[in-house]
Amino acid sequence: MAHVNQRVQKHREALRMAGFRPVQIWVPDMRRPDFAEKCRRQCLLVALADSADTSMQQFMNEALVDVSGWTE
Repeated sequence: MAHVNQRVQKHREALRMAGFRPVQIWVPDMRRPDFAEKCRRQCLLVALADSADTSMQQFMNEALVDVSGWTE
């Protein structure tokens, strides 16, 4: 097990030398029973807000025109 720990430590040190630093990100737990309902509620709120904001809709339509020729 020490060998694996040494490899991980070496990898982390190389990343730090390259100018990176570790961060911790907390994300919603998709396994919770209320996760899907929260997603639906938040999507509905966003959709309602977007539909009420005509300037945002105009911006999005203009942005879509500018994607021709993009590739994956």
